[in-house]
Amino acid sequence: MEIRIYNSLTNQIESFKPINEGKVSMYVCGPTVYNFVHIGNMRPVVVFDTFRRFLTYIGYDVKYVSNYTDVDDKIIKRAIELNMPESEVTKMYIEAFEEDLKNINALKPNVTPRVTEYMNQIIDFIDRLVKNGSAYVVDGDVYFRVEKIKDYGKLSNTRIEDLLVGARIDENSKKESPLDFTLWKHTDVGIKWDSPWSKGRPGWHTECVVMINSLFENGHIDIHGGGFDLKFPHHENEIAQSEAINHHAIANYWMHNGFININNEKMSKSLGNVVTAHDALKKYGGNSVRLLLISTHYRAPVNFSEDLLLTNAKELTKITNVMKQLAVLLQLNDIGLDGKCATYIEPFLNALADDLNTANALSELYNVIRQANQAMRTKEVDLKLLEQLFTTIRDEVSILGLNIAYPTLNNDDKKLLIEYNLAKANKDYATSDSIRSKLIERNIL
Repeated sequence: MEIRIYNSLTNQIESFKPINEGKVSMYVCGPTVYNFVHIGNMRPVVVFDTFRRFLTYIGYDVKYVSNYTDVDDKIIKRAIELNMPESEVTKMYIEAFEEDLKNINALKPNVTPRVTEYMNQIIDFIDRLVKNGSAYVVDGDVYFRVEKIKDYGKLSNTRIEDLLVGARIDENSKKESPLDFTLWKHTDVGIKWDSPWSKGRPGWHTECVVMINSLFENGHIDIHGGGFDLKFPHHENEIAQSEAINHHAIANYWMHNGFININNEKMSKSLGNVVTAHDALKKYGGNSVRLLLISTHYRAPVNFSEDLLLTNAKELTKITNVMKQLAVLLQLNDIGLDGKCATYIEPFLNALADDLNTANALSELYNVIRQANQAMRTKEVDLKLLEQLFTTIRDEVSILGLNIAYPTLNNDDKKLLIEYNLAKANKDYATSDSIRSKLIERNIL
C-alpha cells in the first residue's frame, strides 16, 4: 500500500519510503511537565497515536518515541510556587499526563525519555558543537551560530534576512547575532549540572536532538512530528544542530498538526478559555474527545465546542449499538468475534494512507455501519456477511483508537437471550421486560 504524507520540510505531498524497509522510526515532541496539560496537547497525542496504529495494522514495525521535558524555567518557577523539588513537580505532572493518555486511549510510546536522563549526552553533544565551531561560549553560556547553517529557516520557509530585520538588537547582548540560540544556560537558580562551561542546564532546542541521537541509529528518523507551533523555532533549531553534527535534517518527513480553537476562538490564557485535558476528558469522556480530534484533517484547525462533543456522543452510541447487536447475533449463532476477515476495510485504509485523512476514514466507518444496519434488517440474515462487517468495524474502530466495548457471551447469557427473544415473540411483555433489565445490567442490550 502506498502511503502519502504532506512533508512540512518540502511543503508537498510525498510517497513515504522508510529508511529501513518494513520499519518506521517516529519521534513526537512531548509536553513540558510543569502543570496539567491543556486540550491542545492532546491533538498530537491522538494524531500520531492514530498514525502509529495504522502503520502497525498494515504491517510496519513502528518505533515510536515521545519525550518529557523535565528541565525548564517554567518547572523551576512552579517548584518554587509549590515549595517542592523540581523532580517531585515533574513526577506529579507526568503521572497526570499519563492518566490523560490512558483516558483518551492512546497507546504508550515505545520509549518516553526524560531530559534529565540524558544530561551526559547533552553536555557531550554541545561540546562537539563548540569544538567544530558551530557554537561559542560567553560567560558560561553556550550559543549556536545560526550563520553556520546556510539553509537555516527551510522548514518554516523563513529567511535569515527577514529574521534579522524583525529581531530586537540588544547592544549588551552576549550573542554574536540576535538569531543565535542558547544551548547551555549558566544559572544559580533551580536544578543545574556541572559542565565544561558552567553550572547550568541545557537549552530546550538541544534536548530533542540529543534524545533522537541516542535512541535512533545515526540520529536519523523517518518521521518527526509535533504541533504547528513547534515548527519555528524549535524544530528549525533541531535541524540546525543535527546538520552541524550529523549533516542531515534529523527526519526525512516532518508532520505538524493544526491548533485547537475553543468555540471558534483561539485558545489562550488572555481570553480565559484554556481547557485542560483532565477536565475535558472527565466531563465528556475519552471517546468523545478523541472522536472530535480525528473528525478534522490533522493539518486543519479543530473547533472544540459543547455542541460538537454532544453530537459525537450520539455518533458513539450508534457505533456502540451496532457493534453490540452484531456481537450478540454472531455469538448466538456460535460465531466467534476474533475473526480476521475485515473484508470491507480497504477504502478506510486508503483514506488513512492519503496523508492520514481521518475525516474520510470516519466517513468510511459510517458507511460500513450503515451496511451492517441494513444487513441485520433483512429477512434472511447472511451470517458470513455480518461477520465480515463486524470484523471490519472492530478493526476500524481500533485503528482510530476508539474504546468501544461489546459483550462476550457465556452460556448463561445466551440462554437468557433466547428466553428474551422467545418472550417477545410470544408477546409476553412482563417476562421480556424482566429479562431485558437483566440483559441491560450485563451490558448485553
